[in-house]
Amino acid sequence: MFFIIRSGRIAGLIRRGTLVALLLMAAACETGPPVQEMSDARQAIAVAREAGAEESAAADLQQAEAYLSSAEKKLAERAYAQARSDAMQAKEKALAALAVAERTDEQR
Repeated sequence: MFFIIRSGRIAGLIRRGTLVALLLMAAACETGPPVQEMSDARQAIAVAREAGAEESAAADLQQAEAYLSSAEKKLAERAYAQARSDAMQAKEKALAALAVAERTDEQR
């Protein structure tokens, strides 16, 4: 009987320890530098420029560049969550600029 009680306690501790380890791993992943998001934003801006967004969607492209600049500053400050958010916004604005540029190109 003592073995069963003790086994239950150990199993509970193992479950709790596993949960804590998983939560720490998830937090570590989220708080790391947003390398992929920064790369995605830079690439989206480059593609939008190549498609002619500087002429047909200047406002969206400027917003994308401003978000990217902000993300780079926050990355330097190690404010990774904010840098990730700004990088994602930069990508969204760049893709919007790209869509406008492509529509404009199709209408010509």
